[in-house]
Amino acid sequence: MKNKISGSTIFVLATGVLVLGIVMWTNFFSNALMLAMDRVNFIPAESSIFSFEPYEINQGSSSYWIYGQDSDNYYYFSYEATSPYIFILKSNNCQGFDRLNFKTWCAAKPGGEK
Repeated sequence: MKNKISGSTIFVLATGVLVLGIVMWTNFFSNALMLAMDRVNFIPAESSIFSFEPYEINQGSSSYWIYGQDSDNYYYFSYEATSPYIFILKSNNCQGFDRLNFKTWCAAKPGGEK
């Protein structure tokens, strides 16, 4: 008697492993949860739901990100209607650069301009 695994079973298992990998090795799940819980939150256009990582969160009644990062940039949520955030390359040459103080970001660019 041969033990056969059907093609649909293999497909379901492969899909499950892929989804588990996305959840475990990216920021997808935490970002999706953040977006679902608070309408103020968004992912910067220069980043993605898979790579954006908030590292400073507002501690008030809304839990929106204040500072975030991905593999290339740092981001600051500026609250400005015309440009809701600014970003700067991680590989910048700003004297006294502090990723938790946007005032030290000498070469920041506006993001999400309307």
